[in-house]
Amino acid sequence: MLKVTDHGEIIELRMDRPPANALNIELVQRIADAHALACEQGAKAIILSGREGMFSAGLDVPELIDLDRDGMYRFWSGFLGLTRILAASPVPVVAAISGHSPAGGTVLAIHCDYRIAVTGDFKMGLNEVRVGLPVPSAILFAYTRLVGNRLAQQYAVGGRLLPVTEALSVGLVDALCPQEELIAQALDWCRSIISLPPIAMSQTRKLCKAPLIEALDNADDIDFVTDCWFSAETQAAMRSLVNELKKR
Repeated sequence: MLKVTDHGEIIELRMDRPPANALNIELVQRIADAHALACEQGAKAIILSGREGMFSAGLDVPELIDLDRDGMYRFWSGFLGLTRILAASPVPVVAAISGHSPAGGTVLAIHCDYRIAVTGDFKMGLNEVRVGLPVPSAILFAYTRLVGNRLAQQYAVGGRLLPVTEALSVGLVDALCPQEELIAQALDWCRSIISLPPIAMSQTRKLCKAPLIEALDNADDIDFVTDCWFSAETQAAMRSLVNELKKR
């Protein structure tokens, strides 16, 4: 599910759960645990990457749809907890977006410090509304922080996925590169950041991310999104999605 590569002072956490790196309880927990271990062992920066062509397709709806309320509460606690782990990471985290990254894939990326996406016919964004799930408040805050209020409203309310070229133009990603250069560019970004005076860089980074961390801490999103998940509208949309996936 997760491959860990040591690049010296930089650790790469590569999601590897075929075919789509869909997020379930176990993968979310493995990312959180690997991040914690990397920091404990002295990593100075972390790369979160995915399979070629697919960073993450988002939530594993076919698996999650059969969970009871306690199970879904546990999932949301872990997933939203992971967003805070990434946002409040003691070391910089770069998302190496290796392909498609809808919904939960974009959620992980927007809580990192920097985002590099591969060129190609790939899309990303928050399309939760299209499958009957409102965007949680803290996730919407993180999204708005990157693309601005007007575009965040248009994109999130409409459940729009953006081509990576448009994602770059509006600030959802910071750079594009060919697939074969992705990890090299992520490493270059990490090395450029950790080469700076560490106390000054870290303190400034904390100040920049403080509003996002505050939003994550003050949100009541776990109860909210769990309630929404079991609403008639969301259940109908999710089960329709599962049926469509079975036909593919």
